[in-house]
Amino acid sequence: MASTSHRRSLRRWRTALVSAAAVAAAGLGAVSFVMNANATPVELARQSLPAKDGWAASGSGTTGGSKAGSAHVYHVSTRAQLAKALGNGSDSTPKIIKVKGTIDANGGKSCADYAAGTGYSLAAYLKAYDPKTYGKKMPSGTQEAAREAAETKQKKNMVFKVPANTTIVGVPGTKAGIKGGSLQVQDVKNVIIRNLTFSATEDCFPQWDPTDGSSGEWNSNYDSVTLRGATNVWADHNTFTDAPNFDKSLKTHFGRKYQIHDGALDITNGSDLVTVERNKFTNHDKTMLIGSSDSDTKGKLRVTIHHNVWKGIAQRAPLARIGQIHLYNNFYDTTTVNGYAPKYSLDSRAKAQVVAEHNAWTVPSGGKINKLLSGDGTGSVAGSGNLVNGKACDIVAAYNSASSKKIKTTVNWKPTLTAGLQTSAKSLPVGLLKTTGAGILH
Repeated sequence: MASTSHRRSLRRWRTALVSAAAVAAAGLGAVSFVMNANATPVELARQSLPAKDGWAASGSGTTGGSKAGSAHVYHVSTRAQLAKALGNGSDSTPKIIKVKGTIDANGGKSCADYAAGTGYSLAAYLKAYDPKTYGKKMPSGTQEAAREAAETKQKKNMVFKVPANTTIVGVPGTKAGIKGGSLQVQDVKNVIIRNLTFSATEDCFPQWDPTDGSSGEWNSNYDSVTLRGATNVWADHNTFTDAPNFDKSLKTHFGRKYQIHDGALDITNGSDLVTVERNKFTNHDKTMLIGSSDSDTKGKLRVTIHHNVWKGIAQRAPLARIGQIHLYNNFYDTTTVNGYAPKYSLDSRAKAQVVAEHNAWTVPSGGKINKLLSGDGTGSVAGSGNLVNGKACDIVAAYNSASSKKIKTTVNWKPTLTAGLQTSAKSLPVGLLKTTGAGILH
């Protein structure tokens, strides 16, 4: 049975037609159904995003596959079953996909299996494009072509295109998740992703880019979940982690880390009306990108991020560009975990309009509050009620006092879709650790 405080924090799962008092009395905070107007249980897989629950509740709201007929409810536990249920990503018939257990997206294939027959080898690639002999230019030629061929083979296995009007949900009690895979929600509308653990999303064949920064970088593909031109998406109660291969175990080539991980949950290319809530982000570097570049689509990228836990992440929680982003009631623990040392939490740039309110940070001894934010001098962060180590803190003022690229403190919009907003962040560090991530819903 959920605790009293847990029931209160999860009332937003019920429709607006049920009174808060009735919900509290029912004691149903952690069960896998909500109540409709007739007090009829709605099972986990058929739940829609509640009214006013962030940007994804805007317009027609986000219902996913809640209206799916019995012929379009799929139970999957293997890569092949998941791929078949999703199809080619173009069938917009409402569908529900129930994931049981952990699906290995690579189907047991290794990086060596993908490289076989392409002519690619890391040793040959390193020899061909060593900056000392090849120079500071983008790789091209035999080994780069071989790398692309091997990458294509891996992509066919690990990338799953999610069609419109789809709910993908983990079956409670089965440790449901996708290992080594990437859900791609591209140019579609109305998608729900819940109760899943995304782990070990890895690119076997990162590309060397000597022009990235002053020293070059190894760049990988594949976010665990990537939204590109997607609209009305709800990501709820998921866990994102690099486990079991943490960045500290990665080798160094050309003086830079051979990075096999990209984003955890990226929202780019004009995606819009997205709610990200009650997820756990851990053991990851570049966690969430909002806006693919400074020239991403204006008037979109409207995202709500609330009641999430960010622990053991280095940066991008999120990195926000252009859009109207609301962050409330999140908990950030900036303690270094498994080698993931914090660089910053929130980056507001490219004229992003961010409202950050009633969030909580834990900063260990020696940590600097002015490092919680980052920016390019054009972004804004408004809002109040944020706590650092349990005390009220003006995080923007702290950042601006130490930076020449000041973050603006006013925005051009006011959040109204704020279901579940708690006006005190004091309980978040303890409460959210118990109520977020995969495996909580039952």
